[in-house]
Amino acid sequence: MEEKKQEEIKKQAREILDKFSKTLAKVEFKEKKIEREKEAGGFREEGEGKEVDPDFRKRFFENAPKTEGDFIIAEKKKW
Repeated sequence: MEEKKQEEIKKQAREILDKFSKTLAKVEFKEKKIEREKEAGGFREEGEGKEVDPDFRKRFFENAPKTEGDFIIAEKKKW
């Protein structure tokens, strides 16, 4: 009896998949296009920038757990 039930479930699953694939075949997808400004060439224009905080670098390295000279030592994929 258990085998008959499994076969019936497989048959129902197959029917559902077939019906879904037929319906999906009828769906029309619209292609998305992103138009960018051609003058900019896809890049942003450089500005003057902001005034730099002279204390930032010092604080940045003080907050880093491990440093070596002018580099921050960091592990990959440690979550």
